[in-house]
Amino acid sequence: MSAQSADPASPQTGAHAVVANAIDPARRPDVLLRVRRDEGHEISAWWMVGAFVGVSAAVIVLLSFVPGGA
Repeated sequence: MSAQSADPASPQTGAHAVVANAIDPARRPDVLLRVRRDEGHEISAWWMVGAFVGVSAAVIVLLSFVPGGA
């Protein structure tokens, strides 16, 4: 007896063919802040380093206002 059923209404499992007019998941309208950029248009990693340093400095400054610190 075969593991696959002959019922055409049953869901198909396994690999699916790529549809010619498929929508890029990164460009869906409900996905915010995620965009695939063209080659050569990636942001510099230094922006992320700067953002980390900036957020860390802001947290340290804000925590300095909390009473009971050292």
